[in-house]
Amino acid sequence: MNGTFSNEKIIYLPLDERPCNYHYPVQLASMTDLVLIVPPLSLLGMKKQPAQYESLRQWLEKEVVDATRLIVSLDLLLYGGIVPSRLHHLTNKECEDRLELLKHLKAINPSLKIYANNLILRVPFDDNDDEEPSYCAQHGRKLYEYKRMLDKGERENLSEFEMNSLTKLTMKIPSNVLTDFTDRRATNAYVNRMAIRYADEGIIDKLVIPLDGNGRDGYSAKEHHELLFMVDKSNLVDRVMLYPGADEIGCTLLAGVFCEIKNYFPEAYVRYSSTQGPFMIPRYEDRSLNESIKSHMTAAGVFMADSSTESDFVLMVNAPPLSQSETNESYQNSQKCSCSYHSEIHLNEFRQALRAYSKKGLFIALADVAVCSGADHKLMKLLSKGNELNLLGAYAAWNTSGNTLGTVIAHAVIASYYSKETPQETIAVWRERSKSFMLRRLIEDWGYQTVVRSEVIAEVLPELDVTPMDLGSRGDELRGVIKEGLNEFCSTYLMGMTGGKPQVADVKLPWHRMFEVDFTLVGDESVQAGTNDLDGALA
Repeated sequence: MNGTFSNEKIIYLPLDERPCNYHYPVQLASMTDLVLIVPPLSLLGMKKQPAQYESLRQWLEKEVVDATRLIVSLDLLLYGGIVPSRLHHLTNKECEDRLELLKHLKAINPSLKIYANNLILRVPFDDNDDEEPSYCAQHGRKLYEYKRMLDKGERENLSEFEMNSLTKLTMKIPSNVLTDFTDRRATNAYVNRMAIRYADEGIIDKLVIPLDGNGRDGYSAKEHHELLFMVDKSNLVDRVMLYPGADEIGCTLLAGVFCEIKNYFPEAYVRYSSTQGPFMIPRYEDRSLNESIKSHMTAAGVFMADSSTESDFVLMVNAPPLSQSETNESYQNSQKCSCSYHSEIHLNEFRQALRAYSKKGLFIALADVAVCSGADHKLMKLLSKGNELNLLGAYAAWNTSGNTLGTVIAHAVIASYYSKETPQETIAVWRERSKSFMLRRLIEDWGYQTVVRSEVIAEVLPELDVTPMDLGSRGDELRGVIKEGLNEFCSTYLMGMTGGKPQVADVKLPWHRMFEVDFTLVGDESVQAGTNDLDGALA
């Protein structure tokens, strides 16, 4: 750090309006001297309702005039968001016309750098239409199995049983359902190919194509392989990346931009809690955990260190000792885990390592990916008991492994840059915001996703006769229950945090369901987009 402030203006068009996409990057940017501009929430959609393309186009044309960089979700720009990307009926030509806007923005501001992301469309793993077309309530799993079997048949001979299963699946899926599903996938795949061509032409400076909820075979895998071939043929491996992820991508690209602007090349040492952890394939992903970590680091401007001695931060990874699909979700009782979950992981040794790194003055980030959809309650209770949560500089443990990795690495990149500097008044404010962001991760990822949410789903929802995905008219009542539960969690596990016990003030359920939560903290002055006078801009 050279003591000067950049004040570079960066435009950010998020994947959708949820806090993980809209608020997290804004909160990370508030720890820096960068100026992050986001569109007003009124221009974005609401779950299945797409964002307003024409309004976004006009907003972008105005804002890019004096901007240096644009971080843009093509899913939002073209389709209206992550869920609308699974529902739209746009033609290839309509998508081409909308994507042309990037060329127009470059014409307005030739020095503008564009960092784009666009998902490989996921396939539902089960029968659920909450974020999918309505027919997925009945045919979601069949669509997944259908393509998985087709894909396998292209690589090897199917057994007689598998052939019969494929025939039955084909008969069970209505032709109009299959046509709608495959046509949309073809359009979205076409957009990804166009995005790669834009990267080849220099319109897009960097492109990340996250694999949303993918596996080693099926629709996503096939498209992934085709796009990889295209990237290799165009010699774009240095500018186009494909790896598992989705809702963390805004944080990741912001961290990468931060490193470019600051000329910062952070070095991170990775330390695992289990011997087998680096080789395990996380749930909803197609590759080993260590390879995914490399991808998230590279996209964020980080490289993997050989030792902790000279590293800018240590990424401590609480990794599953066996595949996440063989362990459990965070809300399930640990007694239901495989014995290997307990015998092939040593949490106390992991805790000792954390203490040792802290004594050496190293910045510590904890990626808690041992289970899906939340924190490893056993580890976190151990750290709380020893008052070691204060030793952490960054933490995440939400939803998928990729979501967690992208979020915690991005936070560690930014926070580690300022961690070794003399605390000027402004930098001291940024550090407080960094602590606040980590505190929010502890409360949301551990407190809500692991503890409170599971308790409310098991004990409260049945009494109210509502489901986790549809809270009916009981939203206000449940927000009160959740607020009480989170404050009880803070009293139980976060009493030893520097600054005293946090207190949750206002609770929101963004999509009127139990899956995600938003909240404010009493006395927290952290900047949050879309609230008060900050609707649309952060400086």
